[in-house]
Amino acid sequence: MTYGMIFALLAFAGVFLFFIGLSQMRRSAGGAEDFQARLAAYGVTTAGATPLPPATGARDMLNRLFQPAADRVGRGNVKKGKPSVAEQLNRADLKLRTSEYFMIQIGSAVLVALIVYLRLGALFGFLALFAGYLIPGIYVKYRINRRLKAFNNQLGDTLTLLSNALKAGYSFAQAIDTVAKNAVPPIADEFARAVREMNLGGSPDEALQNITKRIASPDFDLVATAYSIHRTVGGNLAEILDNIAYTIRERVRIKGEIATLTAQARASGTLITFLPIVLAAFMFFVTPSYFRPMFDNFIGWILIAIGIFMIFIGNLIIRRVIAIEV
Repeated sequence: MTYGMIFALLAFAGVFLFFIGLSQMRRSAGGAEDFQARLAAYGVTTAGATPLPPATGARDMLNRLFQPAADRVGRGNVKKGKPSVAEQLNRADLKLRTSEYFMIQIGSAVLVALIVYLRLGALFGFLALFAGYLIPGIYVKYRINRRLKAFNNQLGDTLTLLSNALKAGYSFAQAIDTVAKNAVPPIADEFARAVREMNLGGSPDEALQNITKRIASPDFDLVATAYSIHRTVGGNLAEILDNIAYTIRERVRIKGEIATLTAQARASGTLITFLPIVLAAFMFFVTPSYFRPMFDNFIGWILIAIGIFMIFIGNLIIRRVIAIEV
């Protein structure tokens, strides 16, 4: 069996796993196994219940195959002080098991490597494995940042709604339920989950702390801390929420102004970063003979390394200049 055939088989397996993983990107969890997992997350045990029959489907077999490796990756993130894979998927609002996400990573790595191998050869195909493996993680981080930004933008109006419900005579738990019914995602989803936790016996303080852990929003952490202090020392909670809502609105407004003032610098940084890369890729595919000396000569490799390093340093400097904390 030649190396090409081995690589083709690996590529087929990677593409297969990639699309199997994509098929698991369901918007709502389903099945008895997921139901048991959600009960366990709320501290509800099923002792004495009839045991579920072992799953024998292809999906469950693949999950059992990749779950140990996914668990090792998750433990590695926790040891490094990073959120676990399950926490990252939860923050990104992706209804995926860690094993399914690991399948997508492997499939993406092999798929990208196959494409690069067919055009550039085995060396670049091997290097593309790492790039393909990182693509799902980049997408998850993008979804986390987008969801966090949407959550923070909605938080000021949500606190006003919460304060008005308290002024109308609702309890805090009823006010949270009102927000869950009248707000829009993602904040409605998080408050609805908090309502379910309270219905299962949790306190509002614990529900707010759990939202803080899931979202990792410093603004909402201020809300959870304020409510925790209010439960201890008392006071007018509606007035406290109004003050926090005003502070958050001002912070969002200032961030918007900063984003407007730094838009040109951010656009310049993006252009300076990607223009040489796109131009080099275009020249390589259109006129390979013109660009081939860069790869056939040792000095060409040195120039490519220096260029990549300078692009990285320039992008880093621009990001540091426009990174203004509010």
